[in-house]
Amino acid sequence: MGRGVSSGGGQSSLGYLFGSGEAPKPSAPVPQSEAPAAETVVPRKEDGQNPGNFSTDRPSSKVSAATGGCSSLGYLFGYGEGYAVMPHPILSNATELSYYSSHKTQETLELEENSPTTNPSSSLCDYNDGSWIHDPTVISNPPYDNTCKEIFKGWNCISGNKSNGRDLINWRWKPNHCDLPPFNPIQFLYRFRNTNIGFIGDSLNRNMFVSLVCTLKRASNEVKKWRPAGADRGYTFLQYNLTVAYHRTNLLARYGRWSANSGVLESLGYKQGFRVDVDVPDVTWAEAPSFHDIVILNTGHWWWAPSKFDPINSPMLFYEKGVPVVPPIKPEHGLDMVLKHMIMFVEKNMRADAIRFFRTQSPRHFEGGDWDQGGSCQRVQPLLQEQVEELFSLESNGTNVEARMVNQHLFKALKGSSFRILDITHMSELRADAHPSAAGGKKHDDCMHWCLPGVTDTWNDLFIAHLNSI
Repeated sequence: MGRGVSSGGGQSSLGYLFGSGEAPKPSAPVPQSEAPAAETVVPRKEDGQNPGNFSTDRPSSKVSAATGGCSSLGYLFGYGEGYAVMPHPILSNATELSYYSSHKTQETLELEENSPTTNPSSSLCDYNDGSWIHDPTVISNPPYDNTCKEIFKGWNCISGNKSNGRDLINWRWKPNHCDLPPFNPIQFLYRFRNTNIGFIGDSLNRNMFVSLVCTLKRASNEVKKWRPAGADRGYTFLQYNLTVAYHRTNLLARYGRWSANSGVLESLGYKQGFRVDVDVPDVTWAEAPSFHDIVILNTGHWWWAPSKFDPINSPMLFYEKGVPVVPPIKPEHGLDMVLKHMIMFVEKNMRADAIRFFRTQSPRHFEGGDWDQGGSCQRVQPLLQEQVEELFSLESNGTNVEARMVNQHLFKALKGSSFRILDITHMSELRADAHPSAAGGKKHDDCMHWCLPGVTDTWNDLFIAHLNSI
């Protein structure tokens, strides 16, 4: 494989943060919208046939039975015996598979021959120790392209005519002492059939969710779109009974507008703000832990968002057990309390054998000021390591210091928990070139979200490498 250069080591603030033109509404304790009615599915298995670590015999309400006779969905709805899956059209199409076969390393080929669902080297690899390699061979076979309909317009850098939009596909992350090949979506769909996967967090987790969905759609187009367990959006890949959903939440905890009501906070001089219940999950994902087999959580960007939570005019006011925390605490201490309670909530409400990930903070790359101060991200090449330190060093306390600050809180809160850490921060710090910037005619440069296709594709390669090592 040819290699080139190595690089080491909306219009409003609310629409910008969420990747949409609308201001997101704060969560409120209102009834969740119900998912469409669906039939219960309990796949039949022959003795000794285990479709994967995450297959269970518990009822699943993810897909509706198709009308008509036997089809490739027969194994989902009890037609015929066992898992008699008819050939999928993609499996017989050499062109569609060329990307996945041409990018397999020798190690990957050996693993497929001996144990296709396990990668023992993953647990031994330090994926953070690596560099971005410019590999022009990738562009001929990307995991998906800009025609994937799930890509939000503001993140579609190819269609938005970003100058380096197409070249972003050519960069891949190469750990120094192992490999991180692009994941094979067909293998993934097969191994994790009968599984629910939930992305829970802000719009950066939606960025990652969209990347995964677009990759899987290229391998399997029999898809049902719906909103399971309060999700903002979700897809079930019918032939595999695999559901991938995104639950939108800013802070993980429930929050909403607060105004003075002759209570203790008013006596301290507070007139208005945002009430944050540190021990109550946002309604958008409260049912997610009991529904999903695998979850990926994140939070961070909204905790230091003065355009939303102005410390003077609209401060965050924290409540625990229904009463205000007095004296009032700063957002960073509120974050610690929320992380503690949300980690406990997930661990209490998920099955013991479920898999829990917490993704580290995605870095921003504003230069010359923050988003509302004329800041921009005009680079077209990854950063060098010394440039990374200039932008992200905690000592400099610059515009982009948020990522490392949030991670300090995450690592402290996750210590001793059952969560696995999906650490994407360092590899992403180098990619100042991979944000949408002004693509598509934005009023402000978007130096926080990521172009798709782009960096979050590598996040999913890393996520799935970790899954395969479990």
